[in-house]
Amino acid sequence: MQISSRFSVAVHVLALLATHRPTDGLLTSERMAGSVNTNPVVIRRILGQLKKAGLVEVRPASGGTFLSRQPAAISLLDVYRATEVVEAGQLFSIHEQPNPACPVGRNIQAALNDTLQRAQAALEQQLATVTLQQVALDIVARTAVGVG
Repeated sequence: MQISSRFSVAVHVLALLATHRPTDGLLTSERMAGSVNTNPVVIRRILGQLKKAGLVEVRPASGGTFLSRQPAAISLLDVYRATEVVEAGQLFSIHEQPNPACPVGRNIQAALNDTLQRAQAALEQQLATVTLQQVALDIVARTAVGVG
């Protein structure tokens, strides 16, 4: 299973907001879509998820999107939870209805369940340790030295 690109697109959008200078004009979904290289509709959907999670403020009439919190107060776990609709312990799906007549089929779910729940917990713990500010500072540093 793979986490959808919504997460990385959301981090991209938030990094744009975190590194944006007011003198550069408003950040609209069209401008963000240009950076992500996607359709503005995709950006608007993700912005809706981020707004619902309290991470951004969207001003459609005046045009522009703004962070609702300081970048240091937004973790990658916040972004993950806002964009990936994954319930606790459900990141990995185990195929349903294996053959109960087979010893492996009868026991595979129970054998994997604890390990996969621990793996999801480890992922979430790691994401909780990284803030949007750290991502933005990394981008700024890479830009300054010409990396990427």
